[in-house]
Amino acid sequence: MRVARSFTFLDLCGFTRFTSEEGDDRATAVLGEFRGCVRTIASRRGVRVAKWLGDGAMIVAVEPEPMVAAVLEIEAKVDEGGSPLPIRAGLATGAVILFEGDDYIGTPVNLAARLCDAAGPRQALAVPDLVPAVPAWGTAGEPHRLAIAGFAQPVEVVRVSRRPAAADAVTDPVCGLTIPADAALVRDVGGERVSFCSDSCAAAWTDRLAAEPAPG
Repeated sequence: MRVARSFTFLDLCGFTRFTSEEGDDRATAVLGEFRGCVRTIASRRGVRVAKWLGDGAMIVAVEPEPMVAAVLEIEAKVDEGGSPLPIRAGLATGAVILFEGDDYIGTPVNLAARLCDAAGPRQALAVPDLVPAVPAWGTAGEPHRLAIAGFAQPVEVVRVSRRPAAADAVTDPVCGLTIPADAALVRDVGGERVSFCSDSCAAAWTDRLAAEPAPG
């Protein structure tokens, strides 16, 4: 069955060398923190971790917008969490074959994996088709052609990243991302105007308030 999906491959840069230099126990701790971060963010953003790939992961999404936001948030949280290893990522979208119910076959899958391989530390390389999916607090660079292993012709790619936070930046109370004020979604929650980076964070905040016991 052919379906439209978006894919991200991401991994920790330099994990093999880090393991050799710091030892298995330290490397396992860093990997555990990375996986915990990915699980939490993927769940809240509504995207799926299709599989773990040693020091990396494959993420699948029906809609591209939450996937791009998830990747940018993961990158930010890994850095802000003090991880000694930054991440890199490759993102692609398009029609693929859903194989045996839980696997995907097609060019977008292969391209996302190869873009991750080509990315440098703290780089997320994406196909231009994903530019409209970049959140308001993100940005996409100019398209450029890049030679990608396994592809006969250079592939057009863009780098996606977060916008720098300005003096009027606001902080999402759910994910903790600091974003430009003009990129925030402002919602009236319990009579208070609260700024969020996305509808998913706004929904999580509302659910959290609803779960709190009533005062008195």
